[in-house]
Amino acid sequence: MWKINLVLGLALLSSCAGNPGKQGAAGTEKDTLNKMVLIPAGSFRMGADDSTGMADEYPKHPVDVASFWMDEHEVTKQEFANFVAATGYVTTAEKPISKEELMASLPPGTPEPDSSVLAGMMAPGALVFTPPDHAVPFNDISQWWTFVPGTSWKHPEGPGSNIDNRGHEPVTQVSWLDAQAYAKWAGKRLPTEAEWEYAARGALSGKLYPWGDEALTSGKLKANTWNGNFPYKNTKTDGYYGTAPVKTYSPNGYQLYDMSGNVWEWCEDWYDANYYVQGEKGVQNPAGPAAGFDPDDPGQAKRVIRGGSYMCSDEYCRGYRVSARMKSTPESGLSNLGFRCVRSVLQK
Repeated sequence: MWKINLVLGLALLSSCAGNPGKQGAAGTEKDTLNKMVLIPAGSFRMGADDSTGMADEYPKHPVDVASFWMDEHEVTKQEFANFVAATGYVTTAEKPISKEELMASLPPGTPEPDSSVLAGMMAPGALVFTPPDHAVPFNDISQWWTFVPGTSWKHPEGPGSNIDNRGHEPVTQVSWLDAQAYAKWAGKRLPTEAEWEYAARGALSGKLYPWGDEALTSGKLKANTWNGNFPYKNTKTDGYYGTAPVKTYSPNGYQLYDMSGNVWEWCEDWYDANYYVQGEKGVQNPAGPAAGFDPDDPGQAKRVIRGGSYMCSDEYCRGYRVSARMKSTPESGLSNLGFRCVRSVLQK
């Protein structure tokens, strides 16, 4: 469980024009759902082929993708509120876990924690970005992540926060399970990892970013990322400390917004660090591995997340590159993790 990972070692992460909904407090009126963009069928080379990539981005390999529709921007807080109002859905972060679930997820032979620790580990809540005021080692993410009881999509920075006047920002603190539930309600699905990268490239071939190869810090503002020194100093050069309203920055060649930065986005696929090495070459519409494997945390199967977030920077996490891969457990809720949906052209 993601909650347990944090308490017992913080192994969650290994590094790092439509109507989007009314601006304002999330309400119950059902607004127009996220406008979708038709992504044409095509072939591309998936992965990295230069020195900027991580080990799991190699080798670069040919992939064919069928045409599909994709949300032009990340699902917003308002849109998710509409879903909850319509269905009464309760998210993962809003549910406590039982003592039995907790003990079953711990390594065999682990003694039962004392009552005070146990209560905290079982409480509803999620992981909140809690930056220090000084430089810290990048290999200890407990320096900037804290499990905060009472955190949820409605209270994304903890129980004292809310989403008033933030309806146009991407929803966060939603698990892969929550994203799946929303997608089903909306008549959509989550993108495969291949679909996501193909769409993020925006019809550009062999480029590092959705806009091309120009450095993030050169020219006009391109994405919502970390400016300054991570994780303790953000100069907000891009205008935002945390999440930015969707469609704040220019879209890519397919007219998709925030395919780089703002929040990480859930994909359908299981994450396997060795998938590209072991995978079939020239595959059509790959659906990812049959099971998850993260060598940094082999006891926890994870799902792929893509696109980077407002916490990514050159010095820490260059997750805003189109080939960058990351992962998290399906139950995870994070301050910088959301999603967008797709629909197959033939999907009814």
